[in-house]
Amino acid sequence: MKFTDGQWMLQPGVAAHYASEAYAVEVHEDRLVILATTRPIKHRGDTLQGPTLTLTLSSPIEGAIRVHVEHFSASQAPRLHVPMPGKTRPQVSTSETETHARLQSGALSVEIRKGEGWSLVFREGDQVLTRSDWRALGYVQHAGHGNFMHEQLQLGVGEYVYGLGERFTPWIKNGQVVENSNRDGGTACEQAYKSVPFYLSSRGYGVLVDEAGPVSFEVASEKTTRVQFSREGESLSYVVFAGPKPKDVIARLTALTGRAPLPPAWSFGLWMTTSFTTQYDEATATHFIDEMKRRELPLAVFHFDCFWMREFQWCDFQWDPRGFPDPEGMLARLHGRGLKISLWINPYIAQRSPLFAEGAREGFFIKRSNGQVFQTDQWQPGMAIVDFSNPAAKAWYQDHLRRLLKMGVDCFKTDFGERIPSEGVSYHDGSDPVEMHNLYALHYNEAVFELLKEERGLAEAVVFARSTYASGQRFPVHWGGDCWSNFESMAESLRGGLSLTSCGFAFWSHDIGGFEGNPPPAVYKRWIQFGLLSSHSRLHGSSSYRVPWLVDEESCDVLRAFTRLKQRLMPYLYAEAIAATQTGVPMMRAMVVEHPDDPACATLDRQYQLGPALLVAPVFSEDGEVDFYLPEGRWTHLLSGEVKAGGRWHREKHDFLSLPLYVAPGTVLPWGAEAERPDYDYADGVCLRVFQLDDGASSAFEVASPEGRIAARGRVSRTGERYTAELTEGALHHWCIEVGGQRSPSEATASSLVWTRNA
Repeated sequence: MKFTDGQWMLQPGVAAHYASEAYAVEVHEDRLVILATTRPIKHRGDTLQGPTLTLTLSSPIEGAIRVHVEHFSASQAPRLHVPMPGKTRPQVSTSETETHARLQSGALSVEIRKGEGWSLVFREGDQVLTRSDWRALGYVQHAGHGNFMHEQLQLGVGEYVYGLGERFTPWIKNGQVVENSNRDGGTACEQAYKSVPFYLSSRGYGVLVDEAGPVSFEVASEKTTRVQFSREGESLSYVVFAGPKPKDVIARLTALTGRAPLPPAWSFGLWMTTSFTTQYDEATATHFIDEMKRRELPLAVFHFDCFWMREFQWCDFQWDPRGFPDPEGMLARLHGRGLKISLWINPYIAQRSPLFAEGAREGFFIKRSNGQVFQTDQWQPGMAIVDFSNPAAKAWYQDHLRRLLKMGVDCFKTDFGERIPSEGVSYHDGSDPVEMHNLYALHYNEAVFELLKEERGLAEAVVFARSTYASGQRFPVHWGGDCWSNFESMAESLRGGLSLTSCGFAFWSHDIGGFEGNPPPAVYKRWIQFGLLSSHSRLHGSSSYRVPWLVDEESCDVLRAFTRLKQRLMPYLYAEAIAATQTGVPMMRAMVVEHPDDPACATLDRQYQLGPALLVAPVFSEDGEVDFYLPEGRWTHLLSGEVKAGGRWHREKHDFLSLPLYVAPGTVLPWGAEAERPDYDYADGVCLRVFQLDDGASSAFEVASPEGRIAARGRVSRTGERYTAELTEGALHHWCIEVGGQRSPSEATASSLVWTRNA
């Protein structure tokens, strides 16, 4: 929200009270407590009225500093905040001089100026990251709108801001107004399914606004050199994270808010769905699966969307007997084909659902302020919303899913969770509905994920979720929501994914071909490439089946080629997935996250890194022409073997069986022996493909195991044309080295391999 009218004036009806001086500072062993006045105190008479602001500076983990500001301390209900399961009590130091007080956590410090002249400065070592200065921290009274707290943190020259959740607007957030409130708006607008009040700076630090309720961000859009964040009420909390690199910031953020567990290896294969409003039954689903098999199109997961249940009864968690008379038998038959099965669900219970009366009677739904069930026609007629703050309601919902799991279902697509009322309703546990609006999706996904973990074990637990909030990376996987079937929407989907992963979400997907409309063949085939070079890959649409042969025959060739390519890459990709769960750094990452010291990467949003080794530049044009940038070094096209110099832009034209897919110089890329499934023994028959390794250099590699561990680690060294691979951990079987298309002989179980290639 904007409170000012230009540089000097305020909006009509606004009275702003800015922190003016740190009048009193209490230095404790683990925190600083500051009394900030909103005017200079010249004499005792100036102390007779406020407002004043109380700041508490502390550290939730090493390298992060939390600022909590409050005006009135007891006039509002306790706030809900971002879940922080990783919160610790790190060792901090506090100090004080006549002019300043200081708190330090790891390399990060905050310094407050005592006396007149407000200044709160955050440093990493000697480098100033950001600061709160004159008229930055304020308490605002806005007639007719309420009271607000805001902070404004300084931006430096050339500093860019990224993140703030899954945002489909421009990748660089400078100049934007961002409302941190989950909405079901699709990908073609400024709304977001996944709001995350965290931004990542190109200067190597991050800021998390530690609030569950709605937060407004003015990113260089009210004050051109500041990021303002504000929310209604009497308090505001935020956390500043040190770097020095973007990966370090993301690692600290996820250490605090939680990291993603590892999805099962099979989930990285191709998912195919029945689509949304299409007509289907068991015969239709079986036909699609048979045709995929006949055309040699590898399939890992089959998803049944909404109409596995009877219309007007979502959710009743009962198979519609008109189309699925024998669901247990059908699931067993599909499992016999090696498929995993996903079902669509949402947290709403329609009035015609047989479960509605029970839920209403037992108090399992969100209620209106008068105690009656909240109902709406905005989706399913007369639907109610499950109240996950009620333990009995949560268990009731889980029990219906448990029955489906025992029937043979493997996982769930947790759709919706954004259309949650924030006014005139009440929760079982008394939570403020404004605070719960964003957190609702988090609790919904957590309930389903917990059940899967209980029934299937953590190694098999995975959801396919649309909405969530900060810390939601703990319940993977997430997909980008309703996009259109055109190149523009494909590009905005990528922007959304890069924005989300920059907030610590390790795994992300999107609807291949677009959700709304019918994709033209060129869009569909280019989206297949993009989709199979994402962490997770799903064919899905709205009113038409997304099977490739209904688009054109070449689409089958493209789908086959890129599904097989991804599955060949699984020894590398799954190792990167394991690393993401350990470090918090996402698999799909923006170029600036991987190459923060290359200024050319700061603005790139039409290409990305898939782990450190692979650079992907999807094609967003009908004619196959694409511009992309390669960082320094000699990069090798994975599909053609062509080598190109980095540190410059390139323009290429690709047919539908290719795209700019480049391997970083000095990479040892494990290449799997299996192309028909994602979950196989990656260590058996793996080939270590070596790319542009300099003479005298060596490079490390890891080969994953489908069980979720690293099967082998080692290094490949080069001396002239002699290549030596040494295993330092684990074992490989029937493995080889490949350089420039030449392969060494395979070794059965050796812990080292020495090979001289023909120059």
